[in-house]
Amino acid sequence: MNNNREIIAILRERIPSFECVKGCHDCCGPVTTSSEEMSRLPVKTDAEHEAALDEWNCVHLGPNGCEVYEERPLICRVFGTTPNMPCPNSCRPEEMIDSKTERQIHHYIANTRQVLV
Repeated sequence: MNNNREIIAILRERIPSFECVKGCHDCCGPVTTSSEEMSRLPVKTDAEHEAALDEWNCVHLGPNGCEVYEERPLICRVFGTTPNMPCPNSCRPEEMIDSKTERQIHHYIANTRQVLV
């Protein structure tokens, strides 16, 4: 893996998907992400960030759920796919994320500059 964009793409492919409970946003709290992932998200104002933080929500959480779902950060994608970050509604993929990929994701997060989404 040569660069962060490539690493993110490879890791995203390895994260299993699953259906969430409609209307649930229990995992959509304030999170951090890499500068690379942040550069793919729409820019929000300071007022929008403050309003989201006041509610302990992600700034990209809208009335119908995640407004950046296709570009959501790795940490959002891994939520519910591992026993280490279970969904409070017991939603999960048929097969949970493999431990190697989970370790690689946490390594990436720990070793890149993280910014508040």
